[in-house]
Amino acid sequence: MWITFYHQSKRYRKSLNLDDTKANRKLALNTIIPEIQYKLNSGEFFNTENENKVPTVGEYMPISFELHSSSRRELTQKGYDSVYIRHIKPYFEHQKLDAIKPFDVIRWQNTLFETLCAKRVKSIRTVLNSMFVDAINDEIIEKNPFVKVATIKKHQPKEKEPFSIQQMFSILREVTPKMKAFFAIGFFTGMRTGEIVALKWENIDFERRVIKVRSARRGGIESDPKTINSIRDVVIIDQLMPYLLKHKEMMQDVSDYLFINMYGEPFYSSSKISHTYWKPVLEKLELKYRKMYLMRHTFISLMISHGEDLLWISKNVGHKDLSITFKEYARYIDDGNKKRATFLIDPN
Repeated sequence: MWITFYHQSKRYRKSLNLDDTKANRKLALNTIIPEIQYKLNSGEFFNTENENKVPTVGEYMPISFELHSSSRRELTQKGYDSVYIRHIKPYFEHQKLDAIKPFDVIRWQNTLFETLCAKRVKSIRTVLNSMFVDAINDEIIEKNPFVKVATIKKHQPKEKEPFSIQQMFSILREVTPKMKAFFAIGFFTGMRTGEIVALKWENIDFERRVIKVRSARRGGIESDPKTINSIRDVVIIDQLMPYLLKHKEMMQDVSDYLFINMYGEPFYSSSKISHTYWKPVLEKLELKYRKMYLMRHTFISLMISHGEDLLWISKNVGHKDLSITFKEYARYIDDGNKKRATFLIDPN
């Protein structure tokens, strides 16, 4: 139940925190409304104490994060906190939640567009909007300013540019010996870089010729893979086996992890590998820079364009289902020379 009233020509709307029932209406008329009228007449309704009940963004954002601590992955929480510190806190930290208007959000959003792409701005908006939703559920505020802010139009994804077979083997020849297996796994399995960073020797089954993907590592945090379908056994194809065996000779007795940094510890994330090993090789070979994640795209596109089974590819890379693989990579299917409808033969 809500009540609406005017005081000194100003409109107010207040939740009574009651279900709309006959008994509650009677309670509101006989008790709650007279009490509000008394507080209006005495000035207590507008005292400073009540005005200060609405927290600032800086005060409430940690509470919002805490509300989701059990439902969000640790890495997601860490990412949200980073977004808040970098993109939200400098602009809204000291503003009260009920003082932020749609225009304030639009102006803030426009500053983000000066340096960031639409996809990134959309993800940053999610953090701030989530806080407002929590505040409404906590009955701290009544309105979410995002309701009157137009959503960001779906961005046009950049065209992925896979490496050619020649480029792929050039990279593998050039990279330092202790990291050859890392990039070979990326190019020959399509595993995500975070999954490769987290690999331990116990995950490599040489007898069954599979890599057991059971975790991922990013930002120093080891967690479950991206989705439930990402927990999988990846086939070790013939081209990959020599790289793994050579790496085993060098590293199996050194660490439980396949790949370690100069301090003998697993890499904090794949970004260090990119900076130290990936970029220098591309520069030396005079190849256009592409993120390491393009190893995954290269594997999928090459397998599809050379006629490998789509279902096998989809399972190997951990897609949720075949429709995702087909949607993202259908353009690489080359069957232009295939004769159609050869089964349609007149039986007479």
